[in-house]
Amino acid sequence: MGLKMKKMNSKGAMEMSVGTIVTIVLLMSVLVLGLYFVQKIFASGSNAIDSVDSQVQSEINRLFSNGETKLAVYPTSREITLKKGDTPKGFAFSVYNNDVSEADFEYTLKASDVTNCGNTMTKQIAESYILGKTASFPLGPGSSLDNARLVRFDLPESAPPCTIIYTLDVKRNGAEYSNADIFVTIK
Repeated sequence: MGLKMKKMNSKGAMEMSVGTIVTIVLLMSVLVLGLYFVQKIFASGSNAIDSVDSQVQSEINRLFSNGETKLAVYPTSREITLKKGDTPKGFAFSVYNNDVSEADFEYTLKASDVTNCGNTMTKQIAESYILGKTASFPLGPGSSLDNARLVRFDLPESAPPCTIIYTLDVKRNGAEYSNADIFVTIK
């Protein structure tokens, strides 16, 4: 009888350790998946965009809802991260004409600070990465762009990993209207 009891105890101990191992493996899998999804959710807030879809357009329109904003940029953090060799991505922006008459608007995107990128980077090189760095458009009184403008960056493999500060200047009828700094981090 004592021998039979010992066999049952060791069998029970073995079943318990296998169950514990399975539980630990399942919990670790859930933890890893949870961390992956949290990272994806928070990373999307500062990621560069590759197109202006309805969500981006509605977010920009929401920024104009206070009536005081003249220039809305998405992502709102004005910080974007780009990867070398990736498809061209960037940021979207729209302009609100707060005047009572129609006006001609013009925007220009220029590199304003490349000091974080080493001695080989110049403002001219940084500006060569920009697709759509200048354009003009008319806006009626009290209106904004129907479709936000998309400015993209096409990075060569030789681009150094660093942060470049670009300045978006908007002019109304040739006079300064608004501006914004865009922080582009190359990885």
